[in-house]
Amino acid sequence: MCNVAARRKPTRRRLDVDERRSDILVAARRLFAEATYAEVSIAQVAAAAGSSPALVFHYFGSKAGLYQQIVTETLEHLAEAQRAAADALPPHSSARDRVQAWLVVYLDHIATHPRAWASPLIDGEEPREAVALRRAAQAGYVDALREVLRPADWARHEYALRGYFGFLEFACLAWAQAGCPPDDRGPLIDATLGALEGALGDWGR
Repeated sequence: MCNVAARRKPTRRRLDVDERRSDILVAARRLFAEATYAEVSIAQVAAAAGSSPALVFHYFGSKAGLYQQIVTETLEHLAEAQRAAADALPPHSSARDRVQAWLVVYLDHIATHPRAWASPLIDGEEPREAVALRRAAQAGYVDALREVLRPADWARHEYALRGYFGFLEFACLAWAQAGCPPDDRGPLIDATLGALEGALGDWGR
């Protein structure tokens, strides 16, 4: 007599909502780290996650919604790492030391996935939700700089704080496109800090 139970295929374990959602995010992070927003499709994400396009849409609403979640987490992790680096400095560290600590973390972040970091600057093909998140994060960084540097209430200083990010982004873009050479980290940090100091005229307190 044939053993029916022995012929049955093992049932695949059903993942709960959190596990399935997490798998989709892991797959999407990997794909978006290797290609631009436009080059990644929901079908590719679903296949890489062992899921289906319908489930991706169910959890995130759209490709833009999925990408927005990834950008949100990336910016939050970067901000947390920068705060931790500044908090680890000795008491009464200078404003320059604090800004440098933030910058070192930022370069580490870029070097981890240089193409993913550079893609918005080169291709400019991000959904408006992600662009809004990046602008909000930059505004928060300006506020953090203002708190550390305590600049005077002068137009020059306001332009200096905001202009710093233009210099920072394009200097870092050149570094990323060169392959993030370790020997160039020091000169890049010095140039970026020097640009901010020169624009301010002083480091403040």
